[in-house]
Amino acid sequence: MEKVCFELEHIEVVYLDKEVLTIEKLAVHQFDRIGIVGKNGVGKSTLMKLLAGKVQPTRGKVKRYVDFGYFEQMDAPTLAEADAALLGKLAVPKSSPQLSGGEQTRLKLAQLFSTYQETLLMDEPTTHLDQAGIAFLLDELRYYYGALLVISHDRAVLDELVTTIWEVDEGKVHVYSGNYSDYAAQKQLQREQQSQAHSQYIKEKNRLEKAADEKMKKAEKITQAGSMSKREANAPANRMFMTKSKGTSQKAMQRAAKAIEHRLEKLHAVEAVQQEQKIVFRQSKALAMHNKFPIMADRLSLQVQDKVLLEEASFQIPLGKKIALTGSNGSGKSTLLRYIFHKGEGLIISPKAKIGYFQQMSYQFTSEETVLQFLKNRSDYEEGLLRSVLHAMQFDGTDLQKSVMSLSGGEAIRLQLCQLFLGEYNILLLDEPTNFLDILALEALEQFIAAYEGTILFVTHDKSFIENVADLQFTICDKKIK
Repeated sequence: MEKVCFELEHIEVVYLDKEVLTIEKLAVHQFDRIGIVGKNGVGKSTLMKLLAGKVQPTRGKVKRYVDFGYFEQMDAPTLAEADAALLGKLAVPKSSPQLSGGEQTRLKLAQLFSTYQETLLMDEPTTHLDQAGIAFLLDELRYYYGALLVISHDRAVLDELVTTIWEVDEGKVHVYSGNYSDYAAQKQLQREQQSQAHSQYIKEKNRLEKAADEKMKKAEKITQAGSMSKREANAPANRMFMTKSKGTSQKAMQRAAKAIEHRLEKLHAVEAVQQEQKIVFRQSKALAMHNKFPIMADRLSLQVQDKVLLEEASFQIPLGKKIALTGSNGSGKSTLLRYIFHKGEGLIISPKAKIGYFQQMSYQFTSEETVLQFLKNRSDYEEGLLRSVLHAMQFDGTDLQKSVMSLSGGEAIRLQLCQLFLGEYNILLLDEPTNFLDILALEALEQFIAAYEGTILFVTHDKSFIENVADLQFTICDKKIK
């Protein structure tokens, strides 16, 4: 029998009078490989911190039976020693006053893998990692001998590594067997079954309502029969009502109607599956461009301080295409996007280009507008579509009335993306828009890109995202664009 590593029993975590997590019983066994998924803010990191002992439950017990390693997305690297071979393999600079986000993640991974632990708890380990870094992580974890729990929004990583999904939703943890694709298929099946059950519920509800209505009408007819003329009472259609005492027949009909109404009350209500409004971003004729290649570079050289990033590189961005720009950390992807946005020397950019630019964590809100007002004031689209776009990015109900000044970092990113797709632009430059988005927001962003009529150049290391939306992939390699 497999050894138990962690046990959670009768857990409640309450924060500011709000129940964050409620877990009756949950266990992690020796060779479990668990992916933790759910919307931003539902308690995934709280669950991981509970297991790690960084958060104490308001009620209940967490039992730990093993030593474990813990990777926390937001923590800076510690002063812990790391294996020199791993540091070399991960290309962590030997001495640097300031490490980039990707270099910090690599150093933390080198520290984590330098000593063997029976269990690994990992919260978003791929954040800021390029594809080489993600490949290293997968190699280390593919054959890891122990229990693995990982929070990730990278669907390809979850498909590769896990055999169980824990979905955190409304404070509860739901367990699904299989990897992320298996989980997504099970969720789709649940939606289809719910849709079918809702149709049956509506059908049965209508049938019972109609039957109750008919019984009540018959009871009324019996009452009316008492005041009929002799000729009417002897009519074949009404004769049956006259055979019993009118009072008895009427009461029987009313009892039958009441019985049906009681069945109606007992009928188990099934909610309809929410249908998403199809999102289409239509561009005005004023934004139409006719150049086949609205952005071109001929032998462009680009350097930052003493570091040469591009050396006589040439490229053409085709009109209306969705292009992924990839390359290792530090190869110059973000610098190139910034250079295009500022229409730097050596670039040929269509005079009709209206460029929208998403820069990671760059947005500072300065107005007291609500979320909905913010979009209304920056878009010509009708309110119905604005609400649909916000709903797709998980702004629901009272979220629309929140002040933009009070938004969390993740909410600010999601609102900024909504604004760019709804704005008066025909070219979008998106620098790592997938970082810090949960899987639902990622899928919404994929939907936005598919529905967008303009040209998009985006940087990401998310393999599934690239496969789902990119028409072309450009890679910066050896100071050239391939």
